Amino acid sequence: MSPATAPAAETEEHRALRAAVAALGQRYGRDYHARITEEGGRPAELWADAAKLGYLGVNLPEEYGGGGGGIAELSIVLEELGAAGCPLLMMVVSPAICGTVISRFGTPAQKRAWLPGLADGSRMMAFGITEPDAGSNSHRITTTARRDGSDWVLTGRKVFVSGVDIADATLIVGRTEDARTGRLKPCLFIVDRDAPGFSRSPIDMELRAAEKQFELVLDEVRLPAGALVGADDTGGDQAEAPDTGLLQLFAGLNPERIMTAAFAVGIGRHALARAVEYARTRQVWAEPIGAHQAIAHPLAAAHIELELARLMMQKAARLYDAGDDAAAGEAANMAKYAAAEACVKAVDQAVHTLGGNGLTREYGLASLVTASRVARIAPVSREMILNFVSHQTLGLPKSY
Repeated sequence: MSPATAPAAETEEHRALRAAVAALGQRYGRDYHARITEEGGRPAELWADAAKLGYLGVNLPEEYGGGGGGIAELSIVLEELGAAGCPLLMMVVSPAICGTVISRFGTPAQKRAWLPGLADGSRMMAFGITEPDAGSNSHRITTTARRDGSDWVLTGRKVFVSGVDIADATLIVGRTEDARTGRLKPCLFIVDRDAPGFSRSPIDMELRAAEKQFELVLDEVRLPAGALVGADDTGGDQAEAPDTGLLQLFAGLNPERIMTAAFAVGIGRHALARAVEYARTRQVWAEPIGAHQAIAHPLAAAHIELELARLMMQKAARLYDAGDDAAAGEAANMAKYAAAEACVKAVDQAVHTLGGNGLTREYGLASLVTASRVARIAPVSREMILNFVSHQTLGLPKSY
């Protein structure tokens, strides 16, 4: 039986990893996350402890200091931290997207420069793809790169880029001209945070989170040939290879969707656990409110939907780690959709179970009402996923 068709039950090693990460999460918890968010800080202590225990680089190659696992293992880490109330959003970006792209497509020099630091948490990368006028349409990306001697010159804008202020570099999705066809095709560039012409400005978000969002401006940013992911010292090999940049892009986007699903499942589990604890002990009449089916049944349904979403997430991770990129793309989108919907419903029911208490700072659920919707919107909206499934899976015609 191939890994792609094996049963979804977790291995003993996965269960041990889950238990160990849960123990770390419990040492920090929702109060820690709420405090640093309120103070405008970042979860540096949790990030450092997770790195020290090898959790941040569990998906990266052992030869570069990683754990030698895959997205299946990394998604367990994020899910359990989320279930403890202290998810690390930059795990979606730094090890999952950027680490995966570099480990799969980077040159030996790029791997040596970045993977050890990403694995041990001493370095961090952000990821810039979204643009003001492109939205979910990656074909409309206008950030372009042109050759100037052996260098590249990058120009464009990006929005909703997480953690640029704490990242050592940003993996930027741009477009270059194909030497054979003249058409623009995607390419990925590593842009150091202090590169001349590379500037950032914070986006004023209503959502309160430890990880800040930024708009980026790339004004004639000059990059060496080696900044192009997968390029040789002259910047030539990757630039002339057909569809290489597209393969790199989807190598990062599929893990992003799987990790977003892990984030959503974890947050949903956290909210559900708080609601169940409250329903067991909150007594207004003769019995605790959890004895009433109007309370119990919606919580049970939320649990079922979270478990189903987790199964889809595990399937997607298994397919991706087995190297079946096409099937993983479909499953990753489905997992992200299912987990986002399950998370929103779980949080909503948790708040409703607590009534007025669900909106107090004491119980820490109200902030999740907004946070849970992030998974519905980012990194791709649920409507675009439904478009993907209707076109790619069901074979229905496109409306656009």
